[in-house]
Amino acid sequence: MRGACAADIQNTVTVDAGETVDIGGVTSILVRAKHPNGSILLLTGGDGRLNVMASARFTEGADNVLIRNRDALVNGGYDVLLLELGTNLAAATDYMAKLKRPVVIVATSKGTQRAAEGLAQGARPDKLVLSSGFLSEASGPADSVASLLKSPALLPSTLVIHHRDDRCRWTNPAGVAPFQAWGGKRVEVIWMSGGNDDPENPCRFSAHHGFAGQDKTFVSHILQFIEK
Repeated sequence: MRGACAADIQNTVTVDAGETVDIGGVTSILVRAKHPNGSILLLTGGDGRLNVMASARFTEGADNVLIRNRDALVNGGYDVLLLELGTNLAAATDYMAKLKRPVVIVATSKGTQRAAEGLAQGARPDKLVLSSGFLSEASGPADSVASLLKSPALLPSTLVIHHRDDRCRWTNPAGVAPFQAWGGKRVEVIWMSGGNDDPENPCRFSAHHGFAGQDKTFVSHILQFIEK
């Protein structure tokens, strides 16, 4: 954790009912449901940094589609872990499994790369959700989930949520079909459309890439998949 500067303090978010937890020397934020049906780990996009501080506070990534919907997922009946950059995903999965199974990793954008790296290194969640993902070679000019995993055998039951009009150059909708073909029966796809867009920032939370204006529907798809 780096020291907080004046700008960080101004942007500090305190997570309601949250608690800081140490997993392998990295501090993340846990929010517990009253009567949990399972556990969800959130992997944000961008550089993955939340800058978690004491007392369940953080300064970065609050607008990300996963982080901004943390309360909706908790209210849906799940313990939720907001993962800080550098957290060992296998250790975090095991940590949450001790609280309540099933354990579901939910990753978005560049976080889908980190999810794949974690699976390749031994993380074994019960289910996986990839939204606006770096899925296959056709997704764009970056390492993809498929290339990082190398074998679909490492995929648990997986939901892909993608916007038909995502214009981020790393998450081209054309990458979805090849990934689904690669993953076979393990992969289910939900396409979203509509909502709000930000033509000047196509890879941001405020664009189709971040499912802007569609939070309720987005969360509903995740919860329905977990509850199957």
